[in-house]
Amino acid sequence: MSATGTDLERADRGSPAAIGTVGVVGGIVGGLIGGGAGVLYVPALDRFTGMSRARVHGTSTLSQIGLCVAGTLTYAVGGGAIDLRVGLGMMVGGTLGGWIGPRLLARASDTLLRVLLIAILVLTAAKFALDAFGPPLFTHALVSPALLADPWFVVPTTVAVGVVVGAWSGAMGLGGGLLAVPAMVLLFGVELHVAAGTSLLMFIPNSVVGGWVHVRQGTASARWGWLLGLTAAPGVIAGALLGLALDAAVLGLVFATFALLMAVREIVALIRRG
Repeated sequence: MSATGTDLERADRGSPAAIGTVGVVGGIVGGLIGGGAGVLYVPALDRFTGMSRARVHGTSTLSQIGLCVAGTLTYAVGGGAIDLRVGLGMMVGGTLGGWIGPRLLARASDTLLRVLLIAILVLTAAKFALDAFGPPLFTHALVSPALLADPWFVVPTTVAVGVVVGAWSGAMGLGGGLLAVPAMVLLFGVELHVAAGTSLLMFIPNSVVGGWVHVRQGTASARWGWLLGLTAAPGVIAGALLGLALDAAVLGLVFATFALLMAVREIVALIRRG
């Protein structure tokens, strides 16, 4: 075996039981909010394996395949709705973004990515908290109904948003639902339950393309990626069914709480980095 292969094998060592448990928990989160399991998978892989940061992110991207497929099927069987008007454009853009994202990972500033993610998470948490407790300032789409009815606006806009979200997800492996769901709700007025199911559908081709690119360029562990994806399946089924059963306001509070916790985590990580 080559030295490079030996180094990768050593770095990929870890506890299957620990990684499998994280897969189940991440699946519940992903099913509940339409993605986002990567915010658990990335630190878990960082802790329980010796992989490089780039390889951790790539492995998390690969793991999203099983999670998104199981989640989409659960939403379909469980009576959830999919918004194809918005979802198809974001799926096309997300697939292109999944090819671009892994190639940008090594060039992007980690600090800039973290700051942008924090800003989005805080805005998302504020939006859903206001919907539940405050005046309905942002309960409607930011885009006017006239534009939303115009396919010449909707198609290129959804593709463009999909490229940005898909590139981020493909590069970072953080689970694009944290970006895709708020984008659908805020920009296009998609109902929260529908946005969660549509997000899971959108990221099937994104995770396939992104995972394939990561494996090809050596920034993903197929062993841990498939283990996370397989163990996520029962969790995502439970999470999706729970999400469908919750009232929209309650689900919004769950999403807001999760987004805020992740924002705090990223802020702490930035402070520790100096």
